[in-house]
Amino acid sequence: MPKFVKLYIKYIDALNLTVGRIVMYLIFMMMAILLYSALSRTLFNAPLSWAIEMAQFTMAAYYLLGGGYTLQQDAHVRMDLLYERWPVKKRAFVDSFTAFALVFYLGILLYGGYSSTEYALEYGQKNYSAWAPPMAPIKIIMTLGILMMLLQAIAIFFRDLATVMGKEIR
Repeated sequence: MPKFVKLYIKYIDALNLTVGRIVMYLIFMMMAILLYSALSRTLFNAPLSWAIEMAQFTMAAYYLLGGGYTLQQDAHVRMDLLYERWPVKKRAFVDSFTAFALVFYLGILLYGGYSSTEYALEYGQKNYSAWAPPMAPIKIIMTLGILMMLLQAIAIFFRDLATVMGKEIR
């Protein structure tokens, strides 16, 4: 494989590894928000209008920004009745087709995410709730998460292609 492909894979893997390991702690932030909301409501009889929505936004950031890391670690759910029995090259060949399909799908998602983010920024879109937070921050996070998954899917495609050609990249 060309050197730029190896460098691309190396840097995208490093980016998603770093972001994924940082973002995994957002689950604790979400738990803290929900705990604070529950304590506020039960102990002080002061329900918080923002807590559930903030927990939802935190969870969305958690799984969107962690998507590239999950792809990199091959931690997605897989239905493999036959897959595990196949030789490594055959798995890589099949994975290259699924990675290509994933790149196509994520490209369409990225286009929609960018369009949605652009709209939120241009018109100052707010959520239809009592709290009415601006939607731009979560849409920016959504678009970045999709972009990181797309970049990782391309790296996976190159890695599988190299495996099929007998030149594994680690």
